[in-house]
Amino acid sequence: MRPLVVGGEALLIELDSADEVAALHAELLRRRDAGELGPVRELVPAARTVLLDGVRDPAALGARIARWEVAPLAPTQGPQVTVPVRFDGPDLAEVARLWGVDPREVPGIVGATDFRVAFCGFAPGFGYLTGLPERFHVPRRASPRTAVPAGSLALAGEYAGVYPRSSPGGWQLIGSTDAVLWDPLREPAALFAPGVRVRFTEEAGRG
Repeated sequence: MRPLVVGGEALLIELDSADEVAALHAELLRRRDAGELGPVRELVPAARTVLLDGVRDPAALGARIARWEVAPLAPTQGPQVTVPVRFDGPDLAEVARLWGVDPREVPGIVGATDFRVAFCGFAPGFGYLTGLPERFHVPRRASPRTAVPAGSLALAGEYAGVYPRSSPGGWQLIGSTDAVLWDPLREPAALFAPGVRVRFTEEAGRG
């Protein structure tokens, strides 16, 4: 854990893994809610960092955080959402080939995985989900698509994600969902937020 002062009111904590980021983010939320952090406007996790903005004394807080013993997150810790998916993506066969399984086995593998939103970015409502065992990590496509349909369930590297809107993208598309990932009229607007656990269930394809 490496605290870095990056502004008059900003502190960046560097970590070694997505699991450490998730655990620290949860601990920071808990301590902020308990009034132990002082004024902090935002807590923003990323792939290997957590940014604290609106901190009164970043150096002092960084020194305190560096001394914390942060326990790993329990598998059942955090809220959970379930997302029904049709496993009809154009890259399903390629992903199955990379995994060394029959395409019919992919829904079971994905459905048995406990995903967690590590951080959000790229587009409003897009969450980077961790949880796939390393043997199921797949590379990005050699040629990105100019338009990925909204609701596409995709894989790239250690992450899974669902495109909240149509956009270019180079991830491997294995399925689709009608779940609304981002609705500015909803509270909260994003279905996925850092720390949320996600389960994908197989939905029958359209007839």
